[in-house]
Order: sequence, then structure tokens, then C-alpha cells
Amino acid sequence: EVQLVESGGGLMQAGGSLRLSCAASGGTLDKWTIGWFRQAPGKEREEVSCIRSSDGITYYGDSVKGRFTISADNAQNTVYLLMNSLKPEDTAVYYCAASLIPYCSAYTAEGVRMLLPEECDSWGQGTQVTVSS
Repeated sequence: EVQLVESGGGLMQAGGSLRLSCAASGGTLDKWTIGWFRQAPGKEREEVSCIRSSDGITYYGDSVKGRFTISADNAQNTVYLLMNSLKPEDTAVYYCAASLIPYCSAYTAEGVRMLLPEECDSWGQGTQVTVSS
């Protein structure tokens, strides 16, 4: 299975930017769908963004749409999450995960939802992002 390592987290004031990296090894990145998730203390893991590396199709959660940008560098086997206009509510541990499911979103009876954590096969260790006001 592919192995993932996140980096780039840290402390940033509200309005600032951070770029997270998810480095993959042990597999070809374009064979996986890569998602970013985050988890704050006392809260469930939240879907943030997703990219289908084979063609670059992306998904963004409503809370980050317009502020975050996900991208993939297949030559470097790395997925990035550029986070602009950071808010204190963005504070969380951010994880990247890989899935063999070939889509970032799916239709349900309630609407469109992102790839779920339980649909991912490999996970990184997480990187802490803290945003102060």
C-alpha cells in the first residue's frame, strides 16, 4: 500500500497562509484518489478537500471553498493543500489519505458528499495547524 507523510503545519495568524504537503511512497500517485481531512479536539473528522490524481478533478468542502486549493504533482508523488485566508476555526490536525475509490464525490439522497474517511485505505500521521486571532 502507498505510504503518506504530511508536513507544513504550524502556527499562523488569521488571514495568513500555509501550504501542507502529502508525500507518497510505495505506489504511483496517479493510481489513487487523495483526500485531506481535519480533526479538531472533541470533534469528528471533517472532509476538507480531495483530488483525483489521474485527471486533476477536485472537491472542496463548503467551509474551505474559495480559500483552499488542492493540487497534485505526479512527478514528485506529492499532493499539496494551499490554505489562504486562514480562520481560527481552521485549527485542527490535518491528515491526508489515499483511496482506491476512483471519485472524490458522490450523489446521495441528501445531495453531494465527499469521499469518506472509511473509504480511504492509507493515512498519514497528521500535521497540526493552529490559527490565532
